[in-house]
Amino acid sequence: MKPAEGAPEELAARLLDALPQTQCTRCGLPDCAAYAQAIVEGEAGINQCPPGGQSGVTTLAHITGLPSVALDPQFGQEGPRHVVYIDENWCIGCTLCIAVCPTDAIVGSNKRMHTVMERYCTGCDLCLPVCPVDCIVIENATDQATGWDAWSQAQADLARERYNFRVRRTQKQQQQHAITQAALAQTKLANLAEHSRIADPKVLEHKKAVIEAAMARAREKQNSTPNNKP
Repeated sequence: MKPAEGAPEELAARLLDALPQTQCTRCGLPDCAAYAQAIVEGEAGINQCPPGGQSGVTTLAHITGLPSVALDPQFGQEGPRHVVYIDENWCIGCTLCIAVCPTDAIVGSNKRMHTVMERYCTGCDLCLPVCPVDCIVIENATDQATGWDAWSQAQADLARERYNFRVRRTQKQQQQHAITQAALAQTKLANLAEHSRIADPKVLEHKKAVIEAAMARAREKQNSTPNNKP
């Protein structure tokens, strides 16, 4: 069911503002922004966010004009907010948890013990399944408080800020990597004969054409991929 009539972009922004910004993907979407957009498009229900709890469903119902319904259990159960910490006796410094943390709450380096900065942990649980040695431990941070009773607007704003920064940083790193790789490929292409064991000019020309076509497709794909809008 789609929300009541209204400007889609404005409605998506209002819904995003009302979400807890844990970026946990438990709703089935990549992040909170994608979930808000899916609600606007009628592709997701307002009851798919366990961190927001039933009070969150009520808020989304008020914004969209849709009837308030029970939290859908297939997306998880409402419960106390938790944080994680890393058991230093078992951490092998693989950096896999760092790579998936949406708010850069985990710090460390390769083959060095990692540490969770509790203030920035949203309890998203994304680090748990990637840890190869199960050294990440869950800790209840709010006792019996659940949903928005266990999560403040200030915490949501901080999580959103850190997630947006991470998205921008990751995009910049990916773009820089693509530019560097393209420059290396262009250099090799310009001196293909020196970088190849092939001596036949016709074969070299064919190989050059194949490489140029592949590079053109890569550039087209890069230029046609829209930037994420946090």
